[in-house]
Amino acid sequence: MRRFEGKVVVITGGARGIGLASAERFAREGAVVVITDVLNGEVEAQAARLSGEGLAVEAAVQDVTREADWDRLVADVIHRHGRLDVLVNNAGIARIASIEESSLADWRLTMAVNVEGVFLGTKAAIGVMKERGGAIVNIASIAGNVGEPLLAAYNASKGAVKLLTRNAALHCARHGYPIRVNSMHPGYTDTLLVSDAIGTMEAEAGAAFAAETLARIPIGRFAVPDEIAGPILFLASDDARYMTGSELIVDGGYTAA
Repeated sequence: MRRFEGKVVVITGGARGIGLASAERFAREGAVVVITDVLNGEVEAQAARLSGEGLAVEAAVQDVTREADWDRLVADVIHRHGRLDVLVNNAGIARIASIEESSLADWRLTMAVNVEGVFLGTKAAIGVMKERGGAIVNIASIAGNVGEPLLAAYNASKGAVKLLTRNAALHCARHGYPIRVNSMHPGYTDTLLVSDAIGTMEAEAGAAFAAETLARIPIGRFAVPDEIAGPILFLASDDARYMTGSELIVDGGYTAA
């Protein structure tokens, strides 16, 4: 049975990694999926590739930090499809730097994308979901649960996503809106977000960081994006209909130690 038959799903940061893997999974389970990204060439190419495989995947260029982009995106989705059932706030960035090394510019950019983008998306989705219902999945991180000395801004941003998710879930429940809001907390995943962040370090320091991180994962490897996509679909599905304000950790045992 296809769990998302007739549903409309929006996934931000959908050109690569976890967002792209999730888009394909949703589409294969019957959804119409709109993937958004600032990487206009990549998001359009990926949507075209998946559409060529017979999947209902569309592309939209969006900067999640701009309220006008959210207004335009949601209005377009409602105009063309008449509904929005699932929003996955996946777009994010990471900068590897300690509190002493972090620049104010990098801090502000991280907060704009990782926190303000989730705020704007959650707010916009609630506005169109509150009558007929829906599910919002905010992609946080285990960095929102545990500290990492070299991820000052990222730690702070993902901790904010976790608590914003709880706030929105309670708001919807207490107003009687049939909307569930949950956060997904991946561990280290083999994506360009991770490799690019490590790539900004000196070669020796980057290799040491990767080796030390891998050594702390009990399963012994980084996740692949599809292993994170499956739990995202679970949170968005009726299988999780009694879950709201929850956080789902998928990290290979990293936070269990």
